[in-house]
Amino acid sequence: MEVVTVTAIGALLGLLLAILLIFKKFPVFYALFIGALFGGLLGGANLSETISLMTNGAQGMITSILRILAAGILAGVLIKTRSAAAIAHAIIKGLGSERALLAIALATMILTFVGVFIDISVITVAPIALEIGKELGYSRTALLMAMIGGGKSGNIISPNPNSIAVSDGFGVSLTQVMLAGLIPALIGVMFTAWLAKRLINKGSQIEQTGTSRDDQTAENLPYLWKALSGPILAIVLLSLRPLFNIMIDPMLALPLGGLFGLIMVGHVKHLQEYTQYGLSKMINVAIILLGTGLIAGVITNSTLGDVLTNSLDSLGLPAYLLAPLAGIFMSAATASTTSGSAVGSAVFSPTILSSGVSPISGAAMLHAGATVLDHLPHGSFFHATGGSVSADFKECLKLIPYESLVGFVLTIVSTSIYGVLGG
Repeated sequence: MEVVTVTAIGALLGLLLAILLIFKKFPVFYALFIGALFGGLLGGANLSETISLMTNGAQGMITSILRILAAGILAGVLIKTRSAAAIAHAIIKGLGSERALLAIALATMILTFVGVFIDISVITVAPIALEIGKELGYSRTALLMAMIGGGKSGNIISPNPNSIAVSDGFGVSLTQVMLAGLIPALIGVMFTAWLAKRLINKGSQIEQTGTSRDDQTAENLPYLWKALSGPILAIVLLSLRPLFNIMIDPMLALPLGGLFGLIMVGHVKHLQEYTQYGLSKMINVAIILLGTGLIAGVITNSTLGDVLTNSLDSLGLPAYLLAPLAGIFMSAATASTTSGSAVGSAVFSPTILSSGVSPISGAAMLHAGATVLDHLPHGSFFHATGGSVSADFKECLKLIPYESLVGFVLTIVSTSIYGVLGG
């Protein structure tokens, strides 16, 4: 079968059309579908060839989608059993009010790290953060900054869909991707706490928290060791490959962790309810990834990667910069770490790897780059996190540069380790 190659300008125009439609609040899947279709046609492929490229691209996402849907079991259990809330309470209580912002950032980071979606992590920690902010006189801006920065740091070391997409895109294990983000994440969460401290007097003050007593206290929460049991088992199973060369796929490890946690907290009778909830949280991600595959199929078979690599060469810049730049660009386009990671790795991983960058280095740098602009207003994360602390639109807009700073720190540290020093 003859290989179809689409021109770089056609692929780029299709991508820009998809971005424009996303900005216009068009459903993301259909925006990517339309962008892929027009990109192939404008790039010189006929209708049949374009559909073939799109279909092949979508097929390449199936493994990631299956793993993401399976991960819904762990996410559903953590949220519905209130294990996530128990973990957050324990961290914040342990560090105390003197380190309140660091505690809030760490709590959000660890919740995201153990498999809770970043926006759900922020929503989970928010009621506790609001009570602390009211007591200490901290602004909503400072609290939101601590949670978002902590969540971003946790996201690059998590078994969440973004990490799964990157691991599949670069052909490395999920455990490797998580470990590669560890040093950037630790530096990122410390920087977040420092930055949030600078913002305690900026933004609106908290007069009413709007939270119930159950949200504020640790009453009726599972014991910490029970809350952690599921995530710990999942992480242990994922660690068997690098430690002992025993392969336990995330498609099995993450659901097993969720089921074990469910047993440990004694909520087995709610198995159907909790797994249904987790699946509902993953379905939208899976649909978006299908759309990602459609446009990735067109762009991957275009000359866009070569054009970008040649541009870096002509500017005298190292080829490894394509990895973080791809993450940054695609996170801005989709306002999502998951979509940015998925599109970036699917489209640019062949070019990044052909330039001599190792798979794990490329994965780490692109993954970190996808945190830089994932919080823009055309995505759901912007609105979900702002709503968690009742911050208005204007206040959330003012926070964007600070959120981006955290993403840049993660990216700079990751690029320094895996690009400048070569991993």
